[in-house]
Amino acid sequence: MQADATALAQAIAGGRTTSREAMQASLSASKAWESLGAVAYQDADKGLKAADAIDALPHEARRALPFSGVPTLGKDLGGPFAGFPMTAGSRLMARRGGLVDSDLAERFRAAGLCLFGLTTSPEFGLSLASEPAIGPIARNPLAPDLSAGGSSGGAAAAVAAGIVAVAHATDAGGSIRVPAACCGLVGLKPSRGLIPAGPHFGNHLGGIATEIAVTRSVRDTAAALAAFSGTARGPFPPVALQEARDGRRRIGVLSDTGADHPTDAARQAVIEEAARALEAAGHQLVPISFKAVDGLASASRRAFVDIVCLNLADTIARFDLDAGKTEPLTQAVIERGLSLSARSLWQSLNAMVLVSRDLWRLFDDIDCLISPIISSAPRLVGSFPSDHGDTDLHFERMAAFAPHAAIANASGFPALTLPFGADDAGLPLPVQLMAPMGAEALLLQLAGLLEQDGRWQHRFPIAGWPA
Repeated sequence: MQADATALAQAIAGGRTTSREAMQASLSASKAWESLGAVAYQDADKGLKAADAIDALPHEARRALPFSGVPTLGKDLGGPFAGFPMTAGSRLMARRGGLVDSDLAERFRAAGLCLFGLTTSPEFGLSLASEPAIGPIARNPLAPDLSAGGSSGGAAAAVAAGIVAVAHATDAGGSIRVPAACCGLVGLKPSRGLIPAGPHFGNHLGGIATEIAVTRSVRDTAAALAAFSGTARGPFPPVALQEARDGRRRIGVLSDTGADHPTDAARQAVIEEAARALEAAGHQLVPISFKAVDGLASASRRAFVDIVCLNLADTIARFDLDAGKTEPLTQAVIERGLSLSARSLWQSLNAMVLVSRDLWRLFDDIDCLISPIISSAPRLVGSFPSDHGDTDLHFERMAAFAPHAAIANASGFPALTLPFGADDAGLPLPVQLMAPMGAEALLLQLAGLLEQDGRWQHRFPIAGWPA
């Protein structure tokens, strides 16, 4: 296995390097990769102070931390992290907040992670590209003319480039999984209610949004899940995590995303290849028709659109913010939210509940579903412009790029994406694994099997990794 955050933490805890040296390397890498646009805000002094605090701990205390002294970045949306004021990708916010840690931020620090900045997000997370008008534009380190994805595109770019080995990320409609897929990373959207969202969560986008991280390995994702999950204290019921068990599992295989939002041949073929790899490991394959999930996908996308539009409109009104300072697309999203009728919203929310019910029925016959997460190679920078007010066009572009991403958000089911090889241009070929609520251990177990094939190799080393 290539070096990851776990390996770097072990090197720091074992005295092969120090947290300060790792932090200095990350700061240098951030500067060297400035044109990548991954980092939107940075505070080197706070990063070095956090690193020095880890280095000052007794040896055994350092060894007890899963991410002992590992540099990291928060996302400029979500959190928040004390000392790191956010803009949510908008000039409207002018680096507000950052006064207190969220519950999740506290767990990041308690795990030994050392924060030194925030990563680029599209304005209010409204895009599958991270290209806010205020800048910077997050580019894909594997091909800088391509997008790193969104809305956690800055986080994914930073991890893929090796600026950091792990970074905070959020997912309301694919925003962890899509950037991970674009940049060749592991991205998990956890079960609803598993990750704390307090203390100021409200209803957290009606339950479609969650937070955790993007990583370079399955074991890092497993370590993050263990460190950050559980005892969320609302607003949703606690999730009972299932233990992974050995034995044959039924793997539903869905490679076709339909004629309206087709997936290219290479990204369909990799689903079949990954499924055969799981079959070779002793699991049973169960073909799944696109028709079985077509309605789920469309209902999930509609719920996502209605919820994010109404949420943003309410936020602007509640805090008496000047919507005129936002991008044209954001202004149109706000207007769409303001014009949404109660009946229309209720229909979307009711359909979202039925998505969960019908997905449970699908999983009566399978234990896990493997399917595409993105329909093509990462799109060119500029493919999701925000200088217009056509919200239907924008959300249709998102649907075309990630046709099934919102199903996991609407249902609350966990979903994980990871690369399983590269295409002819050297870009990652990702797969998505989805399982019922609380089945993260199964996803990690199956993802680990695929990762062992070694079909994907990270192009850039981790900053701070001792020679």
